[in-house]
Amino acid sequence: MPATPTTDPLQRERDHLASSRSALRAMREDVQSLDLRDVTGTWVSAVILQNQIEARIAALADLSDTPLFFGRLDYLHAVSEELSEGGGGENFYIGRRHVHDADGDPMVIDWRAPVSQPFYRASRVEPMDVERRRRFGYTGGELTAYEDEHLTDPAEQETSSALLAAEIEKPRVGPMRDIVATIQPEQDEIVRSDLTGTICVQGAPGTGKTAVGLHRVAYLLYAHRERLARTGTLVIGPNNAFLSYIEQVLPALGELEVAQATVQQLVAHVEVRGEDDPEAARLKGDARMAEVLRRAVRAGITLPTEPCVVVRGSRRWRVPAYELVEIIEELKGREVRYDAARDALPQRIAHAVLLKMEQGGEAPDDRVQDAVARNTAVKAVVKECWPAVDPAKLVLRLLSDPEFLAECAEGVLTAEEQREVLWPKPGRSVKTARWTHADAVLVDEATDLVQRTPSLGHVVLDEAQDLSPMQYRAVGRRCTTGSATVLGDLAQGTTPWATASWPDALLHLGKPEAHVEELTKGFRVPEEVIAYASRLLPSIAPGLAPATSVRDTPGALEIRPVDDWEEAVLAACREALEHEGSTGLIAADARIPRLAELLTAAGLAHLSPGTETSTESRLTLVPASLAKGLEYDYVVLDEPAAVVAGEPDERTGLRRLYVALTRAVSGLTVLHREPLPEQLG
Repeated sequence: MPATPTTDPLQRERDHLASSRSALRAMREDVQSLDLRDVTGTWVSAVILQNQIEARIAALADLSDTPLFFGRLDYLHAVSEELSEGGGGENFYIGRRHVHDADGDPMVIDWRAPVSQPFYRASRVEPMDVERRRRFGYTGGELTAYEDEHLTDPAEQETSSALLAAEIEKPRVGPMRDIVATIQPEQDEIVRSDLTGTICVQGAPGTGKTAVGLHRVAYLLYAHRERLARTGTLVIGPNNAFLSYIEQVLPALGELEVAQATVQQLVAHVEVRGEDDPEAARLKGDARMAEVLRRAVRAGITLPTEPCVVVRGSRRWRVPAYELVEIIEELKGREVRYDAARDALPQRIAHAVLLKMEQGGEAPDDRVQDAVARNTAVKAVVKECWPAVDPAKLVLRLLSDPEFLAECAEGVLTAEEQREVLWPKPGRSVKTARWTHADAVLVDEATDLVQRTPSLGHVVLDEAQDLSPMQYRAVGRRCTTGSATVLGDLAQGTTPWATASWPDALLHLGKPEAHVEELTKGFRVPEEVIAYASRLLPSIAPGLAPATSVRDTPGALEIRPVDDWEEAVLAACREALEHEGSTGLIAADARIPRLAELLTAAGLAHLSPGTETSTESRLTLVPASLAKGLEYDYVVLDEPAAVVAGEPDERTGLRRLYVALTRAVSGLTVLHREPLPEQLG
């Protein structure tokens, strides 16, 4: 006998979840059962096809702790063409990926599909033809609750979503999670922006700017998969700890082919073994260094004073010096890449020889021109007048030779600035020199001047406020023909060269036309915490509007003066660990070794930033310099005055403190023995 349909709405939704999971397993098994032995083509095409199939299998994995769908839309009218004549509505389950049954009918709709958009944007003012929006609640992967909004019912009062709030406030253990179930309308607008434009998001702490950037990548891969498969996508973060924290977001959404890197990894042409003082680093990161490097790359170009004589058989063909000068001057004026012009020079000289050969009654073809371009006399002119340039050796000379730097920096850098940029001890060779991170960016700039850097289709640049102009140029080179999503917060700029305005940053990036969006509504940091941290804004970023939070959590902030510092830290960590979720102990970098000893002696196991938390290990000891972009359910902040004092100047120190104050999702305890910075009131 057929099973009797249940009348329990919750059970019906559980049944649909079970059916959807079965359908997803069937989809995966169908791909796994494909036999490639009968596929014709070369071994190369067979390997490519096998890789595509393996990627598809991985993308169809059913993660037991990740809900297959999180919402449902009931439309007033049919969306599908085949049902539109009937006049009735349709409903769609919204999830992380598309799932269909054996007949090809959708059981779950990908959150990125156009039909899913009203789940994020529909409202009572603009229902977008949605009669009901249903949200689902899960516990350990099991569907346990649902919540309905009847958007077209005037009698229903508008209330905040308890399930939405619960999802946002869910304790965090492990890496960063996706936010597909909680994307807000203003976030969705950024996520679904077109690929052709670059967007800059100024986002206060807790506004979800990082998640928005990652979900924008997932959306673009959905909407423009073929194009981005050819050109590639890249997520750039401030450090490896941050990249480790976010690395599971895109795979959870079925996107496995997005590369991740830091700026330092992008420009790793030389081994970094040294460190600049702040002023030297600031000057090396100044946009003026681009002109200094341009001059340095071209410094070896000379104009010939002798003709070029090419011998072919019994005849000699002479290109006078003035013609050679005209050719070289013309190539210099075109501002093409150095190596491209160097490759063109022998062909241009050979062409001049061919014209003379034709005037002498011969009929040379392209093969003759190529042969002339390889002639010893022509190659000698190229070697002398347009010598090969090794970018790393060039920068080595520039930073070691005061006379060469003075020649290239005349009218660009002052004599004092030149002395600051020069290495204290000249480097002997590329391998033994004590390169710094700022030097590596200069090598990258020189490399691009010599040979063009390949461009990607889309780049996401997170924590962008900390980049120098030269670092922006390095990132911009990687998306010259593509677009970018730039994410940051001017108030969290903690480098001596931190950007003062987004228009300036976007100009250096090569995207001056980019649109700037501002997110000020926080969903992660409790209102009490963000209001306290915002007291610093007039001192660190006076032009920014203070953030607000949708989460009012009384008791989320405790300012605790202490006498016995060590015992207070241990007590605060133990109290935080009594709660569910992750705990971060944030402190000035100089205090980390002592805190590590203290925690170990007390038997409190702790992790380093970038190490994935688990239910067994939930405490992370975080240097203030690595806290940016990370989040913890509960944060214990050790000695704010020490965090400020650990930076080269007060503004940078207060910005570092602002970052540390805004890492908590549920509760923040501030411990201080020294007086708090006066800016906190």
